[in-house]
Parts: sequence; C-alpha cells; structure tokens
Amino acid sequence: MPDANVDHIYDYDPKFLADILKSVKTIAMVGASADKTKFSYGVLRVLHETGYDMIPVNPNPALNDIRGLKVYPSLAAIDRPVDMVEVFRRKEELYSITEEAIAIGAKVLWGQIGVYDDAAAKLAEDAGLKVVMNRCPKIELFRPFWKPRLDLAI
Repeated sequence: MPDANVDHIYDYDPKFLADILKSVKTIAMVGASADKTKFSYGVLRVLHETGYDMIPVNPNPALNDIRGLKVYPSLAAIDRPVDMVEVFRRKEELYSITEEAIAIGAKVLWGQIGVYDDAAAKLAEDAGLKVVMNRCPKIELFRPFWKPRLDLAI
C-alpha cells in the first residue's frame, strides 16, 4: 500500500458535492444490506426513490435482491457501467475497494461517514476519479433544504 501521509481534505465545497450528485446516475453501493434497520438500507432506499440507478453489492450468496434490485457479489460482477461507487464498509477495506472501482471505470469514489483512507483517496484521484470521504450522499442530497436553527433551546 502506498504511503498514507496524503493530506486529503474532508471539508468539501458544497458545489463540488452537489455537482457530483447531479452528474451521477448509476451508483454501486458496496456493503448494501437488506436489513431495514441498517443505515445502508435507508440510504439505498432514499437514493433509489430519488431516481438513482442503485446497484447493491454484497458477497452474501443468500442475498439475491434488496428492494427488488439485483444484488451483485462484487463490483467486477456488475454488468453495466457504474458512475459512482459508494462504500459502506470498514475504512480498512477502502483501499482494495478503490482498486476495484478503478478497474470497473467508476468516475466517483464516495466513502460513507466513518469511511476514509488518504492512501485510497490518492490512488483514486491519481486514476482520475473524484473522491468524497466521510460523508453521506443522502445527507448531502438534502442539505440545501435543511436549515438548522441553532438558536433554539434544547
């Protein structure tokens, strides 16, 4: 693994995030779950209902579909182009998933909240991918409509 001392920035310009979410159509979600109590299920559901072509990726051979969407055992098994790879796995797995995302020609690598690795970010960026880490696309998608009221008492 390359040197992990790359200073990748996790504080992204909102326009950068919005442009990604406007430009991608097909999202492969590595670590998708059929368990409705899991955060990955909720994110998959919202992104799918918003109009994204969602591709669940989970190596469990007993898992054939999530919400009627065919589940693929790996990124390499996907039978169509993928714009973005969203990662719901441990950050220790991100580097190898990045290698797979590059191999399938993805344009964006997105690490979910808690999923970040500077070496993986550098690898992806050097291969021409846009990179977002430690963020949730569901949250970013609705951020322009959410205005916190920090002046209210708890």
